[in-house]
Amino acid sequence: MDADGRPILKLRVAAAAADGAANAAVIALIARSLKLPKSAVRIAAGQTARIKRLEIDGVDAADIAKTFPGVAPP
Repeated sequence: MDADGRPILKLRVAAAAADGAANAAVIALIARSLKLPKSAVRIAAGQTARIKRLEIDGVDAADIAKTFPGVAPP
């Protein structure tokens, strides 16, 4: 959780932060982990920042907790 009580998932991708490659890698990693199409994952905020806020369609809090233990959705 961050200082505002929002859940945080730390991840690392090998793609460079150029031409959107790192953002695409983040989307692909999250989608693959949750067994969703990439179109279900969007970067809602933080396109050019290290910290990003994601919107994910088709999952609930239980799916997130099961896939990413230690991340407690709000």
